[in-house]
Amino acid sequence: MHLCNRLPRRLLQKVRGKRRPPGFTVIELMIVMAIIAILVGMAALNYQKTLIKSKEAVLKTDLKTMRDAIDNFTLDKQAAPQSVDDLQQAGYLRAVPIDPMTHAKDWVPQFDSVVLSPDQSSTGLVDVHSNSPNKSPFDGTPYNEW
Repeated sequence: MHLCNRLPRRLLQKVRGKRRPPGFTVIELMIVMAIIAILVGMAALNYQKTLIKSKEAVLKTDLKTMRDAIDNFTLDKQAAPQSVDDLQQAGYLRAVPIDPMTHAKDWVPQFDSVVLSPDQSSTGLVDVHSNSPNKSPFDGTPYNEW
């Protein structure tokens, strides 16, 4: 038999040299943490873009809904509404939507003396806009000009 097979395991380790304990080195852990940090940063940027796009989609939908309600109110009643609340009270909107950019019902009404039909007896609200002065990061237009 060979001499190494007869020696106890502890003594054998002393003869061969100390073995490194199992585990990761600090460098390996730092590299993994750096990779994870980069991935989290990329995910956060994508999340922010998606969040802004979803708010913009809600804003476009709300504006279209309110503009359609203004037109329908004006054509049905032969008079333009005097406020956004008139649309809700007359049943053209279930509720005045919350502006997704300002998180409030602070729509900016636009009044004009233009009539939509010859039967229209009075002028009033013709359009609404967001009250947010911020600009879209995608096309650069201010939200209050949409």
